[in-house]
Amino acid sequence: MAAVRTSLRSALGLTALLLFTPVALAAGRANLQAYFQQTLTSTDYQQKAFAKVATKWRQPSRKPALGKKAVVQVLIGSDGKLLSAELSLKSGSDPWDQAALSAVKKAAPFPPLPKSFPAPSVEAHFHIGWEK
Repeated sequence: MAAVRTSLRSALGLTALLLFTPVALAAGRANLQAYFQQTLTSTDYQQKAFAKVATKWRQPSRKPALGKKAVVQVLIGSDGKLLSAELSLKSGSDPWDQAALSAVKKAAPFPPLPKSFPAPSVEAHFHIGWEK
């Protein structure tokens, strides 16, 4: 998987990363990362897809243990339609896991894949964790 870094400070890099809730609550904050299959090299596309999920994230009151995360694995069609979304890793907090899955589903549809991208779909993983 290739990755893109998107943060409040930088729009370039190798790993998608956005920190939510900068105020320390219970010694932690939400952390969203997105990873795209290596053949999708468009950082512009990756950043747009990441931003759509980030705007839909709603943090539940019940958080997982520090260092735990939910991973939502998705398949996005060439037209931006969400073809599938499933939890491939659970955080240990059902409300957190469902909020992660919900954020990805509500972000759909995503932008259409770049015309230069040869495949009919792209795989991406969205990680939403509770970090220090």
